[in-house]
Amino acid sequence: MKRIALLALSLWATQAGAQTMSRGEYVARAGDCMACHTAADGAPLAGGLKFATPLGDIYSTNITPDKTHGIGSYSYDEFARAMREGIAKDGHHLYPAMPYPSYAKMSDDDLRALYDYLIKEVKPQATVNRESDIPWPLSMRWPLGVWNSLFVDDKPFTPRADKSAAWNRGAYLVQGPGHCGACHTPRGVGMQEKAFDERDEQFLAGEELNGWYAPSLRGLKMSEEDLAVLLRDGRSKHAALSGPMDEVVTNSTQYLTDDDNRAIAGYLLSLPGSEPAKGDAPKVAKAEMENGHQLYARYCATCHASNGEGAEYAVPALKDNLTVNADNPLTLLRVVLEGGKTAVTQGHLPYSMPGYGWALSDQDAADVTNYIRGSFGNHAAPATPAQVKEAREQQHNE
Repeated sequence: MKRIALLALSLWATQAGAQTMSRGEYVARAGDCMACHTAADGAPLAGGLKFATPLGDIYSTNITPDKTHGIGSYSYDEFARAMREGIAKDGHHLYPAMPYPSYAKMSDDDLRALYDYLIKEVKPQATVNRESDIPWPLSMRWPLGVWNSLFVDDKPFTPRADKSAAWNRGAYLVQGPGHCGACHTPRGVGMQEKAFDERDEQFLAGEELNGWYAPSLRGLKMSEEDLAVLLRDGRSKHAALSGPMDEVVTNSTQYLTDDDNRAIAGYLLSLPGSEPAKGDAPKVAKAEMENGHQLYARYCATCHASNGEGAEYAVPALKDNLTVNADNPLTLLRVVLEGGKTAVTQGHLPYSMPGYGWALSDQDAADVTNYIRGSFGNHAAPATPAQVKEAREQQHNE
């Protein structure tokens, strides 16, 4: 118990690289505040970023210390209530696009440091908050109080005595400030996350959200060091991140200490994978597989190689690739159609992959996707032309 009691749960790091920023800024980076509260071409943390919901679009709020439009008039207790319970200073409920069910796990020390940073270090911006596009009466906020009572557990993170300090540190970062479950955990009928920690096998088991599929983070097949490097740089020896995750690396995980990224990696690698589904995946017709092979040779093999091994630290391998083997092919389809790029980090310029939606019919895109998902040791279920069409629509809806 003494070892657990000494666990440094607060986000203040001792490594030299992290000491170029204040403790509160480090917490803000770990919580990825910048990504959600900064609109394209907008002032930092001044809000205005659009989030699509089944009821209509909503927009992130101004969290600079402006006293009229931001949080400058918030006391610490009012700020902590918003972070942990999703209730604003004036008493209205926040939409759970703000991941307060995860932030509820954050320690008092981290929340206090974050508050001090936002109030004392961030430049105020007199940016007016944008109202949601949700029509009345669906826009009424009081039902969110019922939603909170049903689905939100506002208890802070409790370390496990049977686990190491590093494991508990990783668990805290993943479950709390990192709010990984907000994207990677399946949602229930009320759009609530079905689980909030490793005690439930649905935690981080993958989910489709905002036009992308966040794959399962359970049963990962890579070393702790490779995963930590992937979080820091957006790419490692055999893998690379693109889509929404490149923004997470750009705005958040590249700023974490190596110890913290290793702690996150160690925790994620401790999560067992789900039992594989019984029975063989549907077969792809021979002619479609051959077409996919030819298309792969024409558009993909130059970079990913004919055997799918890619190029170390530059082009991701396709075997055991999370995106390639995800249950839902949506993200892979979008990369095939739109292309992708790795994260912009302090140490690396991004690598880009062109999109081929202009050259591929829906059937062609399905064929090359299915060739990739069924080759190089992969055994993922095939995609359909209808899913390709849906992926194109997701791109146009953004």
